[in-house]
Amino acid sequence: MVTLTKLQSSSLEMGETSRRTTISAALHQSGLYGRVVRQKLLLSKRHITARLEFAKRLIKNSDHGLNGLKLFGLNAKRHIWRKPGTIPTVKHGGGSIMLWGCFSATGTGRLVRIEANMNGVKYRKILDENLLQSTCDLRLGRRFTFQQDNNPKHTAKTTLEWLRASGQVAECP
Repeated sequence: MVTLTKLQSSSLEMGETSRRTTISAALHQSGLYGRVVRQKLLLSKRHITARLEFAKRLIKNSDHGLNGLKLFGLNAKRHIWRKPGTIPTVKHGGGSIMLWGCFSATGTGRLVRIEANMNGVKYRKILDENLLQSTCDLRLGRRFTFQQDNNPKHTAKTTLEWLRASGQVAECP
């Protein structure tokens, strides 16, 4: 991300002194304006409806809220320079690492790095080797709610069979 301060520093390195207001005016003349990055999940109408119903059930059946809960990332807005109407795109991503983990009010459980692509069989193996051990490490006992989304790995027959054999399965949107 390029800020006005960085642009000002670059101009000083090139032997030119420029004020931030001058740089900002030049950017505006070029059609670039400061914008806040918009983050929006790619959800289908079915996902939106299912999430809304799930949230309503959660609020109805819960004595506590999850206000202000943010597990990852920053709560701050990020600012960028772009022309109006320009849609940001990601060409090649930037690399990724896939992890499986769990957490509860008492702390975090195991974290497992997933090599290559994951399928239902690999996911079931991860659950088998880590989920129950994490509940023991967290001293949760046998009464806990294991929540996941409707990723195909999570709804595979082998996974659902394992979950039914291990305990109660709740529906998720």
